[in-house]
Amino acid sequence: MFESLQDSLQSAIRAVRGRGKLTEANMREGLKLVEEALLNADVSFSVVRDFMAKVTEQAVGEKVLSALDPTQQLVGIVGQELTQLMGPVDHSLHIRGDVTTVMMCGLQGSGKTTTCGKLALMIKRKGRTPLLVAADLQRPAAIDQLRVLGEQIGVPVYSDRDTQDPVKVCRDAQKKAREIGANVVILDTAGRLHIDDELMTQLRRVDERCQPEQVYLVVDGMTGQDAVNSAKAFNEALELDGVIMTKLDGDARGGAALSVKAVTGVPIKFIGTGEHTDALEEFHPDRMAQRILGMGDILTLVEQAQDKLDQDEMARQEERMKAGEFTLDDFRKQLLQVRRLGPLQKVMGLIPGMGALKDMMSGGDAEKDFSRLVSIIDSMTPEERRNPTRVIDQSRRRRIASGAGVQPNEINDLVKQFDGMASMMKQMAGKGMRERMQMVKQIQQGALADPAGMLTKSKVGTGKRLSAGEKQNKRRRLEQERRKQRRNQKGN
Repeated sequence: MFESLQDSLQSAIRAVRGRGKLTEANMREGLKLVEEALLNADVSFSVVRDFMAKVTEQAVGEKVLSALDPTQQLVGIVGQELTQLMGPVDHSLHIRGDVTTVMMCGLQGSGKTTTCGKLALMIKRKGRTPLLVAADLQRPAAIDQLRVLGEQIGVPVYSDRDTQDPVKVCRDAQKKAREIGANVVILDTAGRLHIDDELMTQLRRVDERCQPEQVYLVVDGMTGQDAVNSAKAFNEALELDGVIMTKLDGDARGGAALSVKAVTGVPIKFIGTGEHTDALEEFHPDRMAQRILGMGDILTLVEQAQDKLDQDEMARQEERMKAGEFTLDDFRKQLLQVRRLGPLQKVMGLIPGMGALKDMMSGGDAEKDFSRLVSIIDSMTPEERRNPTRVIDQSRRRRIASGAGVQPNEINDLVKQFDGMASMMKQMAGKGMRERMQMVKQIQQGALADPAGMLTKSKVGTGKRLSAGEKQNKRRRLEQERRKQRRNQKGN
């Protein structure tokens, strides 16, 4: 998601970081690269112009240019403005009374019917009872598609093949919901290949007669500014409460997601991130800004982990880490757990500082790359898995690489990445959520300085080396001892 925008923004920030000393002139050069990255991502020109005006005003100020780390300040400013550009967002469905009606609309091909099923599943998992309504009477297969989705997720579907009046179908569905005890009605209305008067008239009739509490527009994130233009037209006709953007798991450049709120005033409430029925997420502008800047999105990862991972296995892993144990065997188990969260590159993108491991897995089949990592660990002896940094030398590297069918340098990459991850995991073990979030914040600050870098292991004192301050104190004590000895000698 937004990979090209991520790469472009990070390149722009690295260009600024490479300056010996930041001045207003070279800061403006760096900001020009940021502007180009946004335009190349298909962000609306007017939005980019206003966005860059706000960023520039802050970035060339004396407070930033004279800071100890002006590049980190720049990233903070860009992240803050991205968050404001896309937000704020209210994720509530505003469920009130006995039956709440949610009206879904959109053009054909945007993924509207599939998104209705995803939203129904999300509502069902929150303890509500949804009813799907097949009100798309223009497309012959729409009713059948919605029924198949309903069966997959265990949600009832209301349809009436004997009428061509969508208003009647929706009104009858609201009555049916009360009869069966459903408290959320989701209307899958008709779409068109393009916006026309007939479509808008029909949608306005449904809106006026059924009085939905929420009206959502489903747009295809792959269509760029066309998605923004659609949102603007639908909002003028219906007064939208939110946008659901689909297909953000593909090669969408991200311009629509960054532009839609600023252009229409309507926030993105949910995003579709895959084809499965559970691939619908709440849209959090702050988290998306962090992803775009390569800082990860640990909160979304935690939420997904609570839903999809084996909690018993996670508890066992926690106990081992509390005891100071975290080996490549544990890492392998975690990789297998992570596989449940979805495509591996997507998951790695949610973890602050995991850019290097993500890059190892890019440019090919992600599942094949995953199997390669597991095979590297499987090719190690038990001792090598327990202490890879200490035990694995050059000859062992060659043997492991030969057994796994990879290059020796890949063994090095994995061990380095594991070393940093093990250090972080052990520090987090046994800590409360607040302390873990503080640690994550520190990791994210490190990722700001080097977004593509590895999770390197923090250096700690070994007892053999003294810090600069300790050396100075030691010299001072020695000098005091010498003075005392000289005074004693004079006194004798």
